[in-house]
Amino acid sequence: MTVRPSRRIAAGVATALSMSVLAACGGDSGTPTLNWYINPDGQTTLNQLAKDCSTDDYTIKIQLLPASATDQRTQLARRLAAKDSSTDLMSLDPVFVPEFANAKWLLPFEGDLADQVLDDDVLKGAGETVTWDDKVVAAPQWANTQVVWYRKSLAEAAGLDMTKPVTWDQVIDAAADNDGTVGVQANKYEAYVVWINALIQGAGGNILDPSTVEDGRDAKVTIASQAGEDAAAVIRKLARSGAAQPDFSTSNEGTSLGQMYPSSGAGEFMTNWTFVYKNYEGLIGKPGGPKDKAELDDLGFARYPQTIAGEESKPPIGGIDIGVGAYSQHPELAQAAAICVSDAKAQTALAVNEGLMPSRQSVYDSDELKKAYPADLLTLWRESVDSGGPRPKSAFYSQISSAVQSRWHSPTSVGPGTPGRSAAFLKDILSGKALL
Repeated sequence: MTVRPSRRIAAGVATALSMSVLAACGGDSGTPTLNWYINPDGQTTLNQLAKDCSTDDYTIKIQLLPASATDQRTQLARRLAAKDSSTDLMSLDPVFVPEFANAKWLLPFEGDLADQVLDDDVLKGAGETVTWDDKVVAAPQWANTQVVWYRKSLAEAAGLDMTKPVTWDQVIDAAADNDGTVGVQANKYEAYVVWINALIQGAGGNILDPSTVEDGRDAKVTIASQAGEDAAAVIRKLARSGAAQPDFSTSNEGTSLGQMYPSSGAGEFMTNWTFVYKNYEGLIGKPGGPKDKAELDDLGFARYPQTIAGEESKPPIGGIDIGVGAYSQHPELAQAAAICVSDAKAQTALAVNEGLMPSRQSVYDSDELKKAYPADLLTLWRESVDSGGPRPKSAFYSQISSAVQSRWHSPTSVGPGTPGRSAAFLKDILSGKALL
């Protein structure tokens, strides 16, 4: 969930739709062409990976998906539901892997290939996103997580020791009392559910009972709980605080970036994904970024805030998994290509060039990453991915997410009764008694 310039997205999608059938037939040389549908994050490196992983046996061609994760899911689902043979590789948000696997739209990796995709080098949090029904159904390419980014000078002014775990209450109070703000993602879209889910898990609860989540429509809804109320209390406090940013109810991953180095004010605390560091490093001396290296050095990072003091936080887990279309005309070649574009070398390039972090431990330990990032930041990211909290692993996740959004948005209306209302609606959605 990284925000990148997307002026060419519409044109890319149109090209993908018009050329996919021709591409499936192969190029002029007769070498099969494998279509790889990617999201806009890291396009430069992904295009290079497509070239590097093409062989004498096949050529990988990039097809660009829309910017929104929801729109990406919709386009791919329509293609696969129609048994489109030109969908060879696809970059999937991990939350959509169960749905696609349950519909048998993904070609599982088996035997040695499965062992190669999911070996002991893969971080636990990332590895859990690519399995369904005891099968390896995708290859983890990069792993995303959130930390709290902040101005060190703001935390110091507030007397907040960021070397120790901090709570959402502390962060909100520190910003409000010291001319700062708190940046989150609270627009009516998937990233808002990411925040809600992390808050609930950080309080010891879940949107759905994890032991029943794979039961699909029969899963037990548990969002109406003390943990749900604790999560709602955090959102309510920020909404009513002087630390809330002006666009709070429409905020996304990109909108709060400019508040870290404002023209006036103390800056912010911001929960956001791993791309943030490379974003600001590339903006030194430019609008929206630090004015110089010294100001970049004022950028701090720490573990995702606790919902409840003393309860370990559950940082969000995201990223991209590479799936192979079940109807591909070249399944063996597509699986070989999927392994190539997600191997350690590919993950290193994505991390160094794009700020999209590895799902493999060995890449975090590589000299390339140690040169590109502070050592303590790499440790924080790796530990956050390994110990973070996933969103419900359900084949009906898109409906779950939409149902939660509909009852928790706008964030300015969230209160003690929100978890109960959302639980009732979510139960009705899953049982088919209500429509979104």
